[in-house]
Amino acid sequence: MTLLILGLALWWGAHLFKRVAPGARAGMGDQGRAMVTALLLVSLVLMVIGYRSADGAVWWGRNPALVGINNLLMLVSVYLFAASGMKTAVARRLRHPMLTGALLWSVAHLLVNGDLPSVVLFGGIGLWAVVEMVVISRAGPWVAPVGKGPKMEIFAVLGTVLVFGALAGVHYALGYPAFG
Repeated sequence: MTLLILGLALWWGAHLFKRVAPGARAGMGDQGRAMVTALLLVSLVLMVIGYRSADGAVWWGRNPALVGINNLLMLVSVYLFAASGMKTAVARRLRHPMLTGALLWSVAHLLVNGDLPSVVLFGGIGLWAVVEMVVISRAGPWVAPVGKGPKMEIFAVLGTVLVFGALAGVHYALGYPAFG
């Protein structure tokens, strides 16, 4: 559990550094970007190792209804990530599409994983997404991104289906049946 919590703390710190200390982060230039990327990769490794090795109480488990809701939320979550990168209509209307996607990802995973390590991991990421949204929103007014046209809407939907399928395949390969 220690590695999991350390990975989460590193994730939070690396992401919030730019918001909490913008001058220090700007002063680091491209080296700062490389450092943050390295810290995020280390945090991911720590979270994966920590999660897979952690034990804890189990309060609820999977059932068919929750698996269905999980998959629907995951589909929307993946779409929000695609929409953010492709500046679709949703990204032009929703201030934090990627962070909203991360929050939906965490809620979806909490629905089907009711053990302590899952609550720490997915709850920690979900809480980070909410805090990040609040910090960014308080930083100043939002200017909606310029859209890239209707073609990007189609690419976002196609990309969502492909990535969702790939994620489901990875979950099956790791022994976590994504569809029940």
